[in-house]
Amino acid sequence: MTTNATTMNKIQNEELFNPIQIGDLNLPNRIFMAPLTRSRSTKEGHNQTPLHALYYAQRASAGLIISEATQISPQGQGYAWTPGIFSESQIENWKVVTDAIHNAGGHIFNQLWHVGAISHNTFQPEGKAPVSASAWKPEGMAFVGNYHPNGPLVPHPEAHELTKEEIKQIIADYKHAALSAKKAGFDGIEFHAANGYLIDQFMRDSVNKRNDEYGGSIQNRLRLLNEVLDALVEVIPASRIGVRLTPIGGPGGSFDSNPHALYTEAAKSLSGRGLAYLHVVRPSGHAGNADKLEEGNQIVSSMRKAFDGALIVNGEFSPEEAAEWIKNDKADAISFGRMFIANPDLPERIANNGPYSEAKRETFYGGTHIGYTDYETLKKTRSSL
Repeated sequence: MTTNATTMNKIQNEELFNPIQIGDLNLPNRIFMAPLTRSRSTKEGHNQTPLHALYYAQRASAGLIISEATQISPQGQGYAWTPGIFSESQIENWKVVTDAIHNAGGHIFNQLWHVGAISHNTFQPEGKAPVSASAWKPEGMAFVGNYHPNGPLVPHPEAHELTKEEIKQIIADYKHAALSAKKAGFDGIEFHAANGYLIDQFMRDSVNKRNDEYGGSIQNRLRLLNEVLDALVEVIPASRIGVRLTPIGGPGGSFDSNPHALYTEAAKSLSGRGLAYLHVVRPSGHAGNADKLEEGNQIVSSMRKAFDGALIVNGEFSPEEAAEWIKNDKADAISFGRMFIANPDLPERIANNGPYSEAKRETFYGGTHIGYTDYETLKKTRSSL
């Protein structure tokens, strides 16, 4: 009876195991690992360690791993113990991680990140204010850990409106980070333009109040998104670049008055470039906006029609719903977050209808190997029975 149930589940979810071509990469399945901030990098230097190499190598059976968000510069940091991809030591330590993944047969893209206003003076060069499209004080608290005497949580300060010269420098920082990711052995990069961070702050009209060519119309608010992408394709083939967008949600409380129009136009503007993929996040319970799931799904559908390449969707999918989305051509792959945290061998578990371990929420951010590399694989669980 168990064998029949397992066989039936494999038939139901077989869409997830069809190989897929992403850009010029041929990947073995459509079960992708979403970018997951875990805040375990070194306090000094923001480097990865052998622990990170083990963590990612354990999950190398994913069709594609998208790394945790990685700041492109000191200014881009917004959380305690997150990694960078702009210094020589960071390149060297990420190389240990990418080598481990490749030796395990996997592929990984590096997610390039600038948080904009979702930061604190503690992280900023010379203790300056964080930056954004316009002067803006995000809602909520900055996770500063032990970087600040009043940590781990302190209020966000008001961000400073970027000048045009400062914008040019940020574009240069993205380009430098992309080159650094290439040196570190990543298979590609994901341009993080989602979750209410810097690029999203330029896109959303609740934050962007500029009256120059970066503000006002949708086309103007998408200008920085496209200028950064223009810079990235100068150093990385477009076929090795993905872009992540979040129509609804993210920290800080930013939003757009017409997300359907904005993000559909964003998807259209990314077409015709030969990009590896577009990665879209839909509302979820984890993000605290599950009540907007139907609206989010409608926007994803419009973005699917507007973008001419592969579409990855993220947002609390069960394996069954993920297979249904792929079967009905709503997406080409699905990225899983917390399921990959707790189940390093997630593709095998999906193929066998589980069992699935639960992620330990209290170990998500910061800490040691506990709740990071100590989740058992299915083989290890079976061998112990």
